[in-house]
Amino acid sequence: MTNAFAFNTKQFDTAQLDSLFFAPARAFAALSVDYTEKLVNAQLEATKTYADTGLAQLRSLVEVKDAEGLKSYLEGQQEVAKDLTERLKGDSEKVVALQQEFVQESQKLTESSVKRAQESAKEASETATKAAK
Repeated sequence: MTNAFAFNTKQFDTAQLDSLFFAPARAFAALSVDYTEKLVNAQLEATKTYADTGLAQLRSLVEVKDAEGLKSYLEGQQEVAKDLTERLKGDSEKVVALQQEFVQESQKLTESSVKRAQESAKEASETATKAAK
């Protein structure tokens, strides 16, 4: 007795399934993981820099002992603010560049997958046409 729902492995092309679905999914997952890693590292680096700057400023503030020291500390704050603004600008540019790279690579993967799917569909159509004749 045969099972009507039995899986016929002769008609199932795992290479084609892998090529059309799993390989692109793995490539996109790898791209996403790489992007996430780069983004997290950029955020950790920025966070460490901002925290170090904040702690250094607190240490400087603790060292203030008189009016002249306070004046010097407050004057230094302008330079710190300028440096942090430049750092923030650079960090923002880095994140934007990472996002643009991710979008470009995603588009390349999508175009490649669509091209493979079109080629596969064309081959399947040609095979079906030959079989019908």
